[in-house]
Amino acid sequence: MKTDSSTLAPGARETPRLRATRFPLAPGWLAACVALALAGCALGPSGEPPPMPQPEHYGAQAQPAQTVAAQGVAQQFVTGAQPVPQWWTLYGSDALDALVNEGLANSPDLAAADHNLQAAREQLRGQIGSSLLPTVDAIGIAQRQQQPAIPQFGIDQLQYAIFAGLIDVRYTFDVFGATRLNNAALASRVNVQAFQFEAAQRALAANIVASALGAATLHAQIDTTQQLIALANAQADDVQKRYALGSASRTDLLSAQQSAASLAASLPGLRQQWVAQRHALAVLIGRTPDQAPPDLDLASLTLPAQVPVVIPSELLRTRPDIEAAEATLKAAAAGVGAATAQMYPSITLSAALGQGGFSWPVVTSGAGALWAVGASLSQPIFHGGALVAQRRAALQSYEAANDTYKQTVLTAFQDVADRLAALDHDAQALEAASTSARTAQGVYEDTNARYKLGAVPWYAVRQSEQQWRNARLDEIRYRGTRLSDTAALFQAMGNPPVNPATLGGGRGADTAAAAPASDAGAAAQGK
Repeated sequence: MKTDSSTLAPGARETPRLRATRFPLAPGWLAACVALALAGCALGPSGEPPPMPQPEHYGAQAQPAQTVAAQGVAQQFVTGAQPVPQWWTLYGSDALDALVNEGLANSPDLAAADHNLQAAREQLRGQIGSSLLPTVDAIGIAQRQQQPAIPQFGIDQLQYAIFAGLIDVRYTFDVFGATRLNNAALASRVNVQAFQFEAAQRALAANIVASALGAATLHAQIDTTQQLIALANAQADDVQKRYALGSASRTDLLSAQQSAASLAASLPGLRQQWVAQRHALAVLIGRTPDQAPPDLDLASLTLPAQVPVVIPSELLRTRPDIEAAEATLKAAAAGVGAATAQMYPSITLSAALGQGGFSWPVVTSGAGALWAVGASLSQPIFHGGALVAQRRAALQSYEAANDTYKQTVLTAFQDVADRLAALDHDAQALEAASTSARTAQGVYEDTNARYKLGAVPWYAVRQSEQQWRNARLDEIRYRGTRLSDTAALFQAMGNPPVNPATLGGGRGADTAAAAPASDAGAAAQGK
C-alpha cells in the first residue's frame, strides 16, 4: 500500500507503502512445483488479523451530536466522516500552516526515518533478486603449482601452471515456498517501517501544532498575569498608604502584599513553560532554539466547528499504528511458513561452461573446453531438533504479534474515546469560564461606573478588575486546552484509507500467498 500524496502537506515526503515484487514461474517446471506443493501440507497461518469487537460508540457513553456552545462555537461530531488529511489548515492560520510544512520538510528525525525506510526497501529488492533469480558468476584461475618429487601418475613435471575461465550458474527451486515466504516476511517488515514513517509524519505535524498552540496560550497567560501583578502591586501600594494614614490594618497590608508576591511567584514558572515550548517548536521544525518562530495570536485561531468521528470498523484502516501491527502479524505468519518449509527437500541445479588447460595454447583451443551440469537434493533428517524448535519459536512470535494487534486496536479505541470525552468536557469548562469572565467583567464595569459617581472607593474598582483578570486567565487556559484537544482528536482519527484497487493488489499483497494454518509440518520431530 502506498500513501496518497494528497494526504501530505506541501514539501512533505511521500511515503509509498511497499508490497513484495512478484516474479512469474518458469513454465517448464511450474506444473511440477504446483503438484509438489499440493502434495504437501499447509505451511503457516494466513496472517489475517483476528476479528475485533465492533462497538457502536467509543466511550462508556455515546458521544453527543455536538458539544455545548462555548465562545459561540458548538463543535459537531460528524459520525462516519473520513479523517481530514491536512487538518491543521482548519485553524485558519497561514502562520500555523507554514510551521507544519516547514517541519515536515526539514525535520532531521523524519529525514532519518525516511532514509531507513529506503534502506529497508533496497534490502528487500536485493533479497528478492538474489533468491528468485539464478546466480551467474564468472570465474578465472591462473595458478602455478609445485608437485612432490615422488613417482606418480599424471603430468611428468614437478612444476606446472593451470589456467581456466568459466561461467558458473546455480538456481535453487522454491518448491515448498521457503524463499517466497522469507521474501514475504521481509516485505511485511518493510511495510511496518512504511506505516511507522507515516505515523511519524502525523505525530510530527500534531506535535508542531500542539507546541505552537501551547506557546500561544502561555503567551496570553503571561500577558494577563503581568496585568494581574501590576494590579496587585498597585493594590498593595494603596493599602500601604491607607495603613500609614490609619485607615487600614496591618493584616490588610500583609494580605495585599502576600497576594502581590504570590502572583509574582507564578510568573517565572509560566515564562519557563513558554520558553520550553518555543524551544521545542524550533527543534520540531528543524531550527536551533535561538531561531524559534514568533508566537501565534491565540485570538486569531479558528476552532474547527466540525470534527470527524470515524466509525470503529473503519478506524482499523485509517490509523497507521494499527496497520503497522497488522503488517507485523503478516510478517510473523510468513515466518512460520518459512520455518516449516525448511523441513522439506531443497533442489538445486548447477551448470558451468568454460576453457582450461596447462598452457595458453590448450586453453584457447577446443581441447580446453570445460563443462559441468549437476543437480542436488537435500532433505533434512536430523538437526538435533533445531528445525522444530525454530518453527515453534516462529509460532510463538506469531501468537505474540496476534496479541499485540489486539492490544493496539483496543488502545486506539481508548485513545479516540478519551479525545471525544475531552472535547465535550473542554467545551463545558470553557463555557463556564467564559460565563465567569463575562460576569466578572460586568462587575468591574459597574464598579468603575459607581466609582466615577463617588459611590465606591478606587480600591474597590481595582479589586473587581483583579477578579475579572483572574477569570480571564481561566478562560484563556481552557480555550487553549480546547484547541489542543481538537488537534489531538484529528490526530487520533488517522488518514483516509487508500483504495486497494488502485494499488495493483492492495493491502497485504506481500503475504497473499501464505498458506492457511497447520501444524502438520512439525511431524518430523527429529528435524
